[in-house]
Amino acid sequence: MTDAPEERPRPADLWRRRGVRGLTIVRDVSVRGWRWWARTWDRLVAALQDEAPVGAGAGPSPPGPLIEQRDAPRPIAVPARGYVYSFYVRATFAWSSPASLRAEVLSWYVQYFQPNAVQRLTRLAADAARDLPPHRAADLEVALQRALADEPEWRYQRGDVVITCRPDAAVRLDERIMPALRPHVDRMVKLEYQFDEQLRRATYAEELSRRWTTLLGDHLDADADQEVVDARQHLLAAQREAARWIGELLHLRATKS
Repeated sequence: MTDAPEERPRPADLWRRRGVRGLTIVRDVSVRGWRWWARTWDRLVAALQDEAPVGAGAGPSPPGPLIEQRDAPRPIAVPARGYVYSFYVRATFAWSSPASLRAEVLSWYVQYFQPNAVQRLTRLAADAARDLPPHRAADLEVALQRALADEPEWRYQRGDVVITCRPDAAVRLDERIMPALRPHVDRMVKLEYQFDEQLRRATYAEELSRRWTTLLGDHLDADADQEVVDARQHLLAAQREAARWIGELLHLRATKS
């Protein structure tokens, strides 16, 4: 009596087993590869730092430290006083290293440390904006620039590698507040134009009076006609009045700014 032949696996089961076996092999290789890459990355970075340019056509490295400039991926929003409107900070960071890093190595470290720099600038901006009304974007920018000037260079380190960052910031208003501010700004523009016009007239009157006073003074003697003397005195008074006018206008601008 002969044994019954074994039942052959169906094609679908066969392909499924091969697929599972392949995925398992890929997973194991990937895990081992990632662990190896994590262990050797810092050694690879150190090797790249000392690596010479490849190929005859590679030119010499530029003098001085390599600098990479990066913008923040999006404007940094910080709340104004009242926490209804926000200021938006456009941030730029200039990264460099005292060591002679290759461009791709510096880029890796910039990518690694830039979130830290953005977070630090966000804290500075939030502290400065907390007590400012939402239309005072210029004041926030001045406060930020002053804070950055106190510590213009930020230092970051990973292992033996040190890189530095010089942040810069510009501030713009919340777009939702623009319609409310537009009439006020239009009025200020009109007043500024009127002020410039008054200052121009006062300056012209002072200059004209000075010239006429000088001209009449050159022809003034003991036999001068009384009308000439009176005209010169009148022009001197007009010159003093114009100078006083200019002084008042400039003082008014200083107190309003």
